[in-house]
Amino acid sequence: MTSPEPSPVHTRADLDSLPSYVPGRSVPGAIKLASNEVPEGPLPSVTEAIAQAAAQVNRYPDMGAWALVDRIARELDVPAEQIAVGCGSVALCQQLVQALCEPGDEVLFAWRSFEAYPILTQIAGATPVTVALDATHTHDLDAMLAAITPRTRLVFVCNPNNPTGTAVRREQLARFLDQVPPNVLVALDEAYREFVTDEEVPDGLDFLRERENVAVLRTFSKAYGLAGLRAGYAAGPAKVIEALRKVYVPFSLNALAQSAAIASLDAKDELMVRCRDIVAERGRVRDALLASGYVVPETQANFVWLPLGERATEFAEHALNSKVVVRPFAGDGVRVTIGTPEENDVFLDAAASFQRRE
Repeated sequence: MTSPEPSPVHTRADLDSLPSYVPGRSVPGAIKLASNEVPEGPLPSVTEAIAQAAAQVNRYPDMGAWALVDRIARELDVPAEQIAVGCGSVALCQQLVQALCEPGDEVLFAWRSFEAYPILTQIAGATPVTVALDATHTHDLDAMLAAITPRTRLVFVCNPNNPTGTAVRREQLARFLDQVPPNVLVALDEAYREFVTDEEVPDGLDFLRERENVAVLRTFSKAYGLAGLRAGYAAGPAKVIEALRKVYVPFSLNALAQSAAIASLDAKDELMVRCRDIVAERGRVRDALLASGYVVPETQANFVWLPLGERATEFAEHALNSKVVVRPFAGDGVRVTIGTPEENDVFLDAAASFQRRE
């Protein structure tokens, strides 16, 4: 069979250099600790809400998801005009770039951080600007301030940071925000907020309420166990939220996701019990890794980071031989999601045997 002739249709030349988003692998029969999913599914009340919504999927969802917007507004004690929803918080990241940036404008973020940031920035025609993490694998906010230029329109601060799990504290973040120009929006990406236990790691909503250039992004994919349905939200200045809604893809937040998100908020207390269990496992896993001789930064998320550098890919292959899938970032490190105690034990055995090979 001969290959078809190349299409004469013109596509954007810059997409050839666009990095691809690399999801965590799924390997049949292996333990998946690669995608920061929680190990348990939705609560029964949430599953029931999904089933009820499924009976109506012949109808379009509420395009504005107003019931969900109102429920989030009540939950956060933020006016509804300051809430936007989207197909996961990653979609809202893209909407922010589209709403704030024109070609040549700059989007600033730490690196390594959420790997979608440079992709979404380039897709929107803006210019990504990266600033290296500091020696503790945390955002270097002073260096980020120095990197702001007259072309900077948006700054992402992932807190806790993905993939390192590290977090900036309240005093550091407040000092940073005090010096960011008022025409630059700082988006605090708090996808892992529910796993934070350090009281010095601030709730971004506190800054949102007192500043006109701060937005907060959150998701139902992590703590709420709805990664397969894709629902997230942004809280921000009303002008920014209005702009986000203008670049929203119509009907992209489906009816099942809307119903599940509302039911999840109603069941928040039960879900937070699960988060506490994950946090307890997080501490146990980190302590065991430290005891095995690994460097493991303090984490406030539902994963740990092993800064293995050039050994990252080798470590991931070794873990896979033990039927554990982790997420390597070649040349930097390995991110490992916290699973069930039994899953974590299998991973820890693999990690210990890797050290013994050295």
